[in-house]
Amino acid sequence: MMRPEMTDAGLSVAKVVIGIDETGAERSINLVGERAMTIYVDKQEIVTLMTIGSHPELLTLGYLKNQGFFEQINEIKAVQVDWETESVAVVTVGKQSDFSKQMERRTVTTGCGQGTVFGRLMEKLQKIRVPENHVRQSTLYALLDSVRLHNEVYKMAGAVHGCALYTADQLEIFVEDVGRHNAVDAIAGHMWLNGVSGDNKIFYTTGRLTSEMVIKVSQMGIPVLLSRSGATQMGLEMAQLSGVTLISRSKGKHFMVLNGAQNIEFDQ
Repeated sequence: MMRPEMTDAGLSVAKVVIGIDETGAERSINLVGERAMTIYVDKQEIVTLMTIGSHPELLTLGYLKNQGFFEQINEIKAVQVDWETESVAVVTVGKQSDFSKQMERRTVTTGCGQGTVFGRLMEKLQKIRVPENHVRQSTLYALLDSVRLHNEVYKMAGAVHGCALYTADQLEIFVEDVGRHNAVDAIAGHMWLNGVSGDNKIFYTTGRLTSEMVIKVSQMGIPVLLSRSGATQMGLEMAQLSGVTLISRSKGKHFMVLNGAQNIEFDQ
């Protein structure tokens, strides 16, 4: 598999500043850095994302894949991030310059960071059915315990969402960003770049289980979606349509299975 040429332009995600607490005393605190990043494909402006910039190349790849711009990684020749111009230049193999079909129909969705889904993704979801994957309750507990060890930016500065990809209780990748959509796109980029299948995977997010989140996970072929937050009605409907096991309110020993309870082995 041909991999695109890529920069390695990840940024430091937190900055120390001085604040005044409730007693009037100075305190050093960490604030999450946030940068605008405009994606250009063959010099055509596609979108501007707000991101902490920890995985800009993976975020770019995942965004383009999840929004339906490309299907195969070998369609992309290079991904070059330049923070001086706050831009990322994507060069395609075939110099595809007309993305009018992808840009003409968009639905604005709820969520922080960027949250647009191109209309045709809804049509694509009709054809997606994720593979079944049976998960033990004890595995979910081990995963939730593991997540606590990786929320590094959140522990330092807050103001971010985290997403993780697991195989059983083994962590594949963990990403934090200002928007959960950015974090999930970065993981999608990792999977696409490295040929990682969604089979037998569990996706964890700190964010809400919205329709867009379920659509993206369905596209990635991941059968189980787990969140510490709640779900929307349309998020549940999308999970029922694609067969995603949807688990909300996952914290400590508590969780709520909204779809796919037959895929959970309650062993504890």
